[in-house]
Amino acid sequence: MPVTISTTDFDAVLFDLDGVVTQTEKLHTIAWKALFDEFLSRVAQRNGTPFVPFDAETDYLQYVDGKQRYDGVTSFLAARDITLPYGDPEDDSSRETVCGLGNKKNAAFLACLAEKSVEVFASTIVLIKALRQKGLKIAIVSSSKNCKIVLEQAGLTDLFDTRVDGVESATCQLPGKPAPDTYLEAARRLAVRPERAAIVEDANSGVEAGHKGGFGLVLGVARQDNRAALEQHGADAVVTDLEDVRIDPNPEQPRIRNTLNLPSALSHLPAFIHSLQEKPPVVFLDYDGTLTPIVSRPELATLTPDMRHTLAALAEQCPVAIVSGRDLGALQTLVQLESVYYAGSHGFDIAGPRQVRMQHAKGLEFLPLLDAVETQLHHQLSPIQGALVERKKFTIAVHFRNVAPEQATRIEPLVDAVLKTHPQLRKGLGKKVFELQPRLDWHKGKAVLWLLDTLGRHTPDIVPIYIGDDLTDEDAFHTLAGHGLTIVVADTPRRTAARYTLQNPAQVQTLLQRLAAALST
Repeated sequence: MPVTISTTDFDAVLFDLDGVVTQTEKLHTIAWKALFDEFLSRVAQRNGTPFVPFDAETDYLQYVDGKQRYDGVTSFLAARDITLPYGDPEDDSSRETVCGLGNKKNAAFLACLAEKSVEVFASTIVLIKALRQKGLKIAIVSSSKNCKIVLEQAGLTDLFDTRVDGVESATCQLPGKPAPDTYLEAARRLAVRPERAAIVEDANSGVEAGHKGGFGLVLGVARQDNRAALEQHGADAVVTDLEDVRIDPNPEQPRIRNTLNLPSALSHLPAFIHSLQEKPPVVFLDYDGTLTPIVSRPELATLTPDMRHTLAALAEQCPVAIVSGRDLGALQTLVQLESVYYAGSHGFDIAGPRQVRMQHAKGLEFLPLLDAVETQLHHQLSPIQGALVERKKFTIAVHFRNVAPEQATRIEPLVDAVLKTHPQLRKGLGKKVFELQPRLDWHKGKAVLWLLDTLGRHTPDIVPIYIGDDLTDEDAFHTLAGHGLTIVVADTPRRTAARYTLQNPAQVQTLLQRLAAALST
């Protein structure tokens, strides 16, 4: 999926060197492996233990990639339960100290560099030149003390407005990645605020540095099938190559962020409440995972009396709607409040106070087809223990939370096979569930707009607040981008268009309680 860097959002882009701009990570890998294999072989001989070589993929990515040389030595040795004295940066490469090993690795890298020309990633150079033409400042931020040599050999020095590398870090006494200090120093030299700068990194340590530094975009480059690891360390988005990066798209598109990099909605609640003094809210809430924890079976997700009381108190102060993939009737039975609005089946079926009622007219035409598909799915999935087909009026949910991992991979191909014969339906993905819906331009975001229009609240002086945890809530986050408060409930890293985050339903309840109390006064 393409990633966008907008000149309205950013003033600078900061690039890592190895693996992002140049292909020198190959030379680093060769040097690290030669160093550690020789050292580990000696240790194994001395101790009479098996020799386990340095893994050029997993060990490189996990322990040394993106780190300053001596930090990489320390990190890898710690993983092997080996302790060496730190030594001195002037140590000869024959000494068994952290610095001695690091110096030996550097000598091996320089030897490789002398033998081979520096290869660059052409797509990165194209992107840098395009960014410069748009007026953005560019920095190179590397842990390598050989950064200047590499750039000169590749003829790239003039592309960068500033350079913060291993030499500069030592001079300024800056800790290396995953500490954010080198990136923060580059932003300072470019005279840009971190939130107005984007970072491009291929290493876990560098991504983590960007996350810790509060940078506006942390973009991971997964050239080695390490997308998940980069996201876990804080990447807002991940591409396999920088040819997938665009500049200046539609300005109305919301920025996609990693939940790790989002501010807490609770910490910003005083500012929210202050803004609501002049612009009253309409609150929209998902159900499962937002008002109740995710459970093994749908019928077990019951609303606590305290949460019900909180919703009732808030509904006395402003309109409250629950927007869920659940069937409308089931949702009403679970919540048991006549004062709130309900949008069931992802907004295809809506009801609430003041005789509000809507069933999507086009959706009604799909009911016979959904009946037939439900029967097919029951037949196809019945042999798989734990699979659950849940029929709602306008949608069908296929749950696989209780399916054994080795069996779970069978679910999606079977669902796709059924859908292939019924192209009138589309497949959505939720948390351990596939949602089969009519192929219509209708989703939770459209339902939110319909409710705002129906309630006469689709105006600039109203603030819609949407809180949800599911992937289907992203439609609402996108719809409300720029004119609403969007909050994702997530306790693990994921990409989202929401602007703020909460960790669990307990935090949701705390926010709703404080909001109700503030509105009542």
